[in-house]
Formats: sequence, C-alpha cells, structure tokens
Amino acid sequence: MSVGGSPTARSLHRGMVDLPIASPLPHDVRVSFEFFPPRSEAMEKQLWTCIERLTTLEPAFVSVTYGAAGSTRERTHSTVMRIRRETGLEPAAHLTCVDATRDEIDAVARRYQEAGIRHIVALRGDPPEDADRYVPHPGGYAFAADLVAGLKRIANFDISVAAYPETHPEAASAAADLDNLKRKVDAGASAAITQFFFDVDVYFRFLDRVRAAGINVPIIPGILPVTNFAQVVRFAGLCGASVPSWMADLFEGLDGHPDTRRLVAASVAAEQCRALHAGGVDQFHFYTLNRADLVFAICHVLGVRPWQAVDTRLPAALRAREA
Repeated sequence: MSVGGSPTARSLHRGMVDLPIASPLPHDVRVSFEFFPPRSEAMEKQLWTCIERLTTLEPAFVSVTYGAAGSTRERTHSTVMRIRRETGLEPAAHLTCVDATRDEIDAVARRYQEAGIRHIVALRGDPPEDADRYVPHPGGYAFAADLVAGLKRIANFDISVAAYPETHPEAASAAADLDNLKRKVDAGASAAITQFFFDVDVYFRFLDRVRAAGINVPIIPGILPVTNFAQVVRFAGLCGASVPSWMADLFEGLDGHPDTRRLVAASVAAEQCRALHAGGVDQFHFYTLNRADLVFAICHVLGVRPWQAVDTRLPAALRAREA
C-alpha cells in the first residue's frame, strides 16, 4: 500500500502497535532524510559523516533545509550541489518565499535545474527572527502555492510541500489549512511531508480529512527522534504539535542520562513507524538533525539496512544452498 493509504490496521495502544519488536517491517518500506547546511567546519564534518553513514540505506531522497529569510541560501545550495557531485543520492533542495523577489528565487531554481536537481521542497518559510509574523515580499511569491506554480513554469520539478496534521499555527482554521494544502497540490506539488507528530492517530485522522478533500498525493509522515525532551516540547509549542503525556512519562528522570535517552528515543520512533506501517504507510521522512547513529538504528529495527554483496537476511545455510 502506498504512502498515505487508507488506515486499515490501527491496533494501537497509546500511539504504539502490538507487534514483536524483533520483527522488521516488510521490504517495501522507503525512507528519506532531512539535513541542515553546516555553519562551521566542525559542523560540516559532522554533516558529511552523517551523510556517508545514511547513504548506505539507499534513501528515496535527502533534503537540505533553507534558513529563515534565506539565511542559509548559499550554504543550502553548496550542500545540495556537493551531494549531487559526490554521492549517488537524490538531493531535494528547500526553497522558501521569504525575503526574496521572484527573479531571485527563479534564478536559484534555474541553477538547480542546470545542475540536474529535479526535486524541490517548496515552503512559504518562517519569518526572520526580528519579525513577529510573516509578510510576503512585495516582489516575491506570496505563499507556497504561488511558489509551486512558479517553479513549475521554470521546469517540471518534482515538488514536495509541507502538511500540518495538527494545523499550521498561523492558519485561520483546520479547514483553511487543508484548503491551502489543496492549493499547493493543485499548483503542481506531487507529495507532502508532514510536520513532526507523535500520536499516530493524529496522522490518520488528518489523512482521512486529506482524502475526503480530494487530495490524493502521498502524505509522507515526518519523524523526529527525540533525544532532548525539553527541547522538543519547545519546538512543538512553536509549531503547534502536541506531545502526548506518555512521552513525558518515558523521558522522566533521564535528563542526566543521554545514552538511555537515545535508547528510549530509538524505541519510540521505531514503534511510531511500525504503528504507521500497520495503517498502510510505507515511506518515512526522518528529521536527522545531522546525526546518523539514532536514525540508522531506527531504520535497522524497521528492516531498512545497507545492501551487501551477501544477503545477510538469509540464514547461512540457505545462503550456502543458493550459492
């Protein structure tokens, strides 16, 4: 079943699914990863260590974020281009409407087209830190739907957009937010990636509303592994995402135990993906925060593992027999 299919198997308990933890998911599962462009030499080294590790999982694509007010424009472009040159990955470049004219944004898009970048994540974008709300640039694309339409006029890009299972915090209503998603899809978006969430029922209720509105593109769940619970609570407050009480219970008392927090985080994210898969989801987009180990471990539990010359998924006796 494709991403965002009808939720047919929701045997859930507090956001979890009752399946053996040792059982990997079927091999139809696909993953993608999000990185942010580095701000220093040390961060660049960390990013490329992360990319090299996760490349072995053969993701469907990897995306590179774009800072508020275009603050990472050149670093985003440089990172995307290096991924294209030095890896076999399919890079997706983030583009936003913030603080740029249409001509400036179109020029960036044409640079991507000329470099063979075919996938763009088109976003309205966050306002600059010194602004209390988003204001469209007078000579720019006003909103994400306008950006999608403009990109499609330049080239036949594969365009992903954002979706908000718990409603964008600036939306007038959930219905208005859904109408905005439909405008983006009608303008040419071929998939949507969700804001992070933790309660899988939130995703499935949103998916029911999306399909009822006639939106039929894949709705790829965005998965955020939690290592710093207090930080995630702050992030969630800013973007309108809810944090279930059971998560607070799981991380209680672990502030001074980072290794244990990572183990709990991997377990929570893996079970979240397994619950989503039980409801028909077969693709997951991980917000990596430029750290490979936790995401790699989660993917391993899910059965997404590096291809090897010898298929180690088969018992040794069967490998010998097939040889």
